[in-house]
Amino acid sequence: MKRYLSFMLVAGALSAQAQQAPVKSILDEFYYHPEHIMVAAHRAAHTKYPENSLAAVREAIAQGIDVAEVDVRETKDNILILMHDKDIQRVTGKPGLVRDFTYEELQQFPLLYNGQPSAEKIPTFDALLKLAKDKIMIDVDFKEGRKEPAQQAIELIVANGMQEQVLFFLYDHRYAPLLHEWNPAIPIMPRAHSAAEIQEIWQVGEKQGKFPAIHIDDSFYSDTLMQKITSNGSRIWTNALGKYDNMEKAAANTGFDQLRKDAKYANAIQTDHPEKLLAYLRKKGLHK
Repeated sequence: MKRYLSFMLVAGALSAQAQQAPVKSILDEFYYHPEHIMVAAHRAAHTKYPENSLAAVREAIAQGIDVAEVDVRETKDNILILMHDKDIQRVTGKPGLVRDFTYEELQQFPLLYNGQPSAEKIPTFDALLKLAKDKIMIDVDFKEGRKEPAQQAIELIVANGMQEQVLFFLYDHRYAPLLHEWNPAIPIMPRAHSAAEIQEIWQVGEKQGKFPAIHIDDSFYSDTLMQKITSNGSRIWTNALGKYDNMEKAAANTGFDQLRKDAKYANAIQTDHPEKLLAYLRKKGLHK
């Protein structure tokens, strides 16, 4: 009996470790293996399920994707939800601004997939965090400009124990010190719109710690500057969205090959075709 109990305890411990393994492996790659390129699913795996839906995040997890990018907005009753646009027309077929609906009112409208109503409803940010826990990293594209919803987002991240698993994306790096002041444990990914802003971002990083990733616009990409960024300890996040994804959709490998030529030091890529990018990178030995 004792042997049986010991076996069950060991098996349970191993099972718990296995459940945590996906995100532990992802975080290890993200922070300690810059030679490997991380894959981010834009609005989650939205080619198979409605964008910013829990089903799309589950699919990204099932595909073994490293990061799911989601967009966060606030409802009339101050609930944080996943939604890219200011209005709900494109994703539900119904007119109206997100801020003019309560969360319960939004639950009347199923999310559209390929123009047709799906079984998916607009999810809360809290539900997304609970789903992603121990499974996948989350890139939080926060769409609200006010302080209160941003603080609420931080509180939800902490309440769900997701500090290590998120990247809080900032369009303006000048807000990084404020976010850091609220909670220094939240990893921040600022966007650089120019080479000059890289210098400013580094100056901020010297005071509050290096940023794990910097979102780079291709308008000022140069190999020399990118090498400096990686040597400074940050990942280079870039987009395949639009040009490269369209090329890839037209002919396999063409878009990703071109992106690798144009931005060879980028080691985190956001795409609308994460499953294809993951297979491409693994074939070339650029992903675990």
